[in-house]
Amino acid sequence: MIRDMTSLSKLRNIKTRSISPENFFGGKGEGGQAVEGTGASCARDLGKGWKISPSVKIAPGETFTMAEMDGDSEYPTICGTGTEDYFCGSYDFEVDGIYRPYCTPYAGLSKITATDGAYKTQQRFNMYRWHINDPIYFDTDLRVTIQALGWRSGGRYLPLQDDISSVAYWYQDTPAPSGSVLGSRDDLEII
Repeated sequence: MIRDMTSLSKLRNIKTRSISPENFFGGKGEGGQAVEGTGASCARDLGKGWKISPSVKIAPGETFTMAEMDGDSEYPTICGTGTEDYFCGSYDFEVDGIYRPYCTPYAGLSKITATDGAYKTQQRFNMYRWHINDPIYFDTDLRVTIQALGWRSGGRYLPLQDDISSVAYWYQDTPAPSGSVLGSRDDLEII
């Protein structure tokens, strides 16, 4: 965790791991690879690569070890269900049944364009998450996948076609080679 903003751009020999019920050992490229789990019946039409196991059921009085490994940070970061991780809140940002903006210096839901009421089509949200205090460290490449799921009949997930955009900034130790390091517009297109 960054404690002093003056060291924000300092390069470190660290790799960030994401450990979840989808990826118990934090393996690179292993997220979204579960084939069974608490969401299996909802994701039965989707196959591998989707949220098959977003959680773990723990019976009353039972304990569950999510991850135990050697060689990591002395003080690991422990995250929650997903929305807390990226937007510092859980699910909605409702107060007394009204959907409200929620903002902090590093995360929030800063704008809501309500066109026809809460949770209806064409509603627009502006959410942000700056990894200032908890940067994501990587060596050569990083892939982040954003899933947008709704519901079909029969309690099945529905892959949505939401218009989502994102941006990432990073520090590197040498100047980039001439030309784009990201590739062409076609290379960046999500299919």
